[in-house]
Amino acid sequence: CYCNYFISNYGHVMGARIEYDMRAEIFSHYQKLSFRFYDDQKVGQLMSRITSDLFDITELLHHGPENIVISLIRIIGAFVIMINISPRLTLAAFALVPFMLVYAYVFNKKMKRAFRMNRVKIADINSQIEDNLSGIRVVKSFANEEIENEKFKKGNDGFLDAKKNSYRYMGGYNAGLTAFTTAITVVVMLSGGVMIARGKGNITDLITFLLYINVFTEPIKTLIDFTEQFQNGYSGFERFMEMISVIPDIKDAQSMQEVKGNISFENVSFHYADSDQMVLNHVNLDVPAGEYVALVGSSGAGKTTLCSLIPRFYDVTGGTIRVDGQDIRNIKLSDLRNHIGIVQQDVYLFAGTILENIRYGKPDASREEVIRAAKEANAHEFIMNFPDGYDTDIGQRGVKLSGGQKQRLSIARVFLKNPPILIFDEATSALDNESEKVVQESLEILAKGRTTFVIAHRLSTIRNAQRILVLTENGIEESGTHAELLAKGGIYQKLCEMSNLS
Repeated sequence: CYCNYFISNYGHVMGARIEYDMRAEIFSHYQKLSFRFYDDQKVGQLMSRITSDLFDITELLHHGPENIVISLIRIIGAFVIMINISPRLTLAAFALVPFMLVYAYVFNKKMKRAFRMNRVKIADINSQIEDNLSGIRVVKSFANEEIENEKFKKGNDGFLDAKKNSYRYMGGYNAGLTAFTTAITVVVMLSGGVMIARGKGNITDLITFLLYINVFTEPIKTLIDFTEQFQNGYSGFERFMEMISVIPDIKDAQSMQEVKGNISFENVSFHYADSDQMVLNHVNLDVPAGEYVALVGSSGAGKTTLCSLIPRFYDVTGGTIRVDGQDIRNIKLSDLRNHIGIVQQDVYLFAGTILENIRYGKPDASREEVIRAAKEANAHEFIMNFPDGYDTDIGQRGVKLSGGQKQRLSIARVFLKNPPILIFDEATSALDNESEKVVQESLEILAKGRTTFVIAHRLSTIRNAQRILVLTENGIEESGTHAELLAKGGIYQKLCEMSNLS
């Protein structure tokens, strides 16, 4: 009884602890990987590796040793008793074992491939589910529920086909080994009958031997049943190791405690991993601390890419970016990014309260600091209009807030962080005129005294910038103030005419 309790309780706890450690390891590894990695991944597939894959691994590690040890003890024990009864019958019984092992080896290789495909297919389904539920409002707004059902059906059908394939191999494996165990019994009966007929054995020994044949074949059947669990767990372990073996392409370096905000691009070039086409080519730029720089240009000119290189979301493929004269590749990532605040067009808010989302900019901030940051971001007034104020739950991705409200919370988050370097990535382009005006005021307050890069969609928001850079596929084509660039009569003037701005 105690052994059963020990196996059921402590065995499962051991498995849970293994799963806990592996999940922590892979989640921590996810945090180390760069944007370059996530550009080619689906969230549902990454989730599958950290949930269902790990569960099957721990089930294997818990039940596997138990099944193997107990089965081997029974097989060895039965073998010792059988050989004492009749060495000749034992030899006859084991004559088929080498063939059984070869058969098992061949089918195990086939099942390994099949169960690995199962993992891929269930990851695809998880990805489809995540994609659908994240965009459920778009689905419903276009009344495309049937299209989504059809897309899911294709993924579900693929998973079913993969399952059928794996179970076909497993059925062949089980049937074959069952046939071998039956054949062992038949061989022993025939051999025993011949021995009795020749006077070299007796019926009592044969019957006793046949009874122990069942003791010998039962653990073999247990090992057969264990095969599916082994293949599931092993394929999950392979996928776990496949992810862990991904080497982060951005390495940490030395600490940097204080940053003034001087930024320089020295002959910087960049292209994405899946393309040889240069997005930026030999860009040179010096931005002194505290300067307000605006980036304008057509879509695809590299404005967002240029700004993404500063916090090392991607590493340059050529040249050097320096902060206060130090190559950013020689600065510890956490230190570099702690000195940079980013306000994006697509604001991401986490499920939880307003207070928790603003505090994300400084996790140890007091409530008073959060409120001060919200006031600086012109967010305090609308927050207090909610019945629960700062303790209001905003729902998944902030669905209970308007676009302007979400944007002001993201600005409050940066106010709380208080970094010397700012990046505004088209932060007001998706807002209505009234919200844009409020948000723009907050951004201008936030930018005072900080090195600021603004990617502009609406040129009216950057006409007061200290310097405006016009980016094209050839790099930085024009540079100057609003008035200077208009006087040149070049690309910027054409962009202003298109925007009815003078």
